Amino acid sequence: MKQLCTLLLVVLGLGLRAQSKGDFHKWAASPPMGWNSWDCFGPTVTEAEVKANADYMAKHLKAYGWEYVVVDIRWYISNDKAHGYNETNAEYNIDEYGRFIPAVNRFPSAAGGKGFKPLADYLHSKGLKFGIHMMRGIPVVAVKRGLPIKGTKVTAKDIYSEEEQCKWLKDMYTIVPGKEGAQEYYNSLFDMYASWGLDFVKVDDLSAPIYHAGEIEMIRKAIDRTGRKILLSTSPGETPIAQGEHIQQHANMWRTVDDFWDAWEPLNAHFEVFERWNKWRATGAWPDGDMLPLGRIGIRAERGNPRMTKFTKDEQYTLMTLWSIFRSPLMFGGNLPDNDPFTLSLLTNKNVLAVLKNSSNNKPLLNDAEKAIWTADAPGASARYVAVFNKATDRSKITVDLTQIGGAKACTVTDLWTGKVLGKFTGTFSPEINPHGAGLYKITL
Repeated sequence: MKQLCTLLLVVLGLGLRAQSKGDFHKWAASPPMGWNSWDCFGPTVTEAEVKANADYMAKHLKAYGWEYVVVDIRWYISNDKAHGYNETNAEYNIDEYGRFIPAVNRFPSAAGGKGFKPLADYLHSKGLKFGIHMMRGIPVVAVKRGLPIKGTKVTAKDIYSEEEQCKWLKDMYTIVPGKEGAQEYYNSLFDMYASWGLDFVKVDDLSAPIYHAGEIEMIRKAIDRTGRKILLSTSPGETPIAQGEHIQQHANMWRTVDDFWDAWEPLNAHFEVFERWNKWRATGAWPDGDMLPLGRIGIRAERGNPRMTKFTKDEQYTLMTLWSIFRSPLMFGGNLPDNDPFTLSLLTNKNVLAVLKNSSNNKPLLNDAEKAIWTADAPGASARYVAVFNKATDRSKITVDLTQIGGAKACTVTDLWTGKVLGKFTGTFSPEINPHGAGLYKITL
């Protein structure tokens, strides 16, 4: 009897662990929406700038589902620079256990060992969520100093490898999976992040040019053991498509492209990229087309000069329409307080955001050099969403075969961007679309 009880406890324990492993997908039931400092400020953002964007989000965007505020790369450097990184005489801020901590000259509330907790508390008080960027691995400076791994008898020197070091930023060494202290280092890192009140982490150099499956799994374990709902976003891309199943099982979102900026060519390339990744989208596991380089960007960025986005208004409609019909996370890159009315209108259209949040069975019907059509099911059985895209340089009609989406009889078409009912259509619907522009419609069957 005792053996049977022991066996039942073991089975129940395995079941609970398996259930816990899958729970993190529930933390992102729809694609995450937020702001990230990268496109504006590169590695130089300050606490005041983060708060200014948070204040704007709380006032103008929170009601529409925007909630994450993410401090991007190198918040631990006191003297970083725009248009690249300071790797010549970088002033690192690091604790006694080899964990980077915020630069106090940029984040004054972190003084006295408080870390990012005061900033996270500020965001939480506004009903928002706090995120940070980190590089995979262990700091080079921690290895050089032989700093101890918290809770172990080993040091940073015992868990690192110089092989597969990041090619574009030399702050970190690889952590070797299976080494004594390797998992414990990631555990100590996320214990600290959880104590700060972290809700989102973007981990860089995980996906490309090398897919670091071992470190991804260590990070997943470290997050899960904290008991805090910290969304995991992996970067940069393109994540190898062959690793689709693995990344879907371990992350809430993952990059499908390299860094995306405000030019038509990389935007146009997303049609094929999203078609390629469409099968791997699942609730809580979102292929990520990267940030939205909209509004005022390039203020102190890693590349480019201060500017309003170079995308035309039609290209901005294409960007928001494509990300919504594909259900990519929306991470806005512009400095929110500098938004003009048009930019704000792109972010606060409830009809369009409903497609992002609530559509299903999303898929491309057509994708060629001149045009593209995507469709999705709307909630309930009597409506469909249709997105049409004109990739050409001339205004043209794009014909949608309504019978392909179940429109056997006359269908009512509503323009979701304008909210206008366009009328009833039978058989086909052929809107005229501006060059590089898009239309998004609800088809009531």
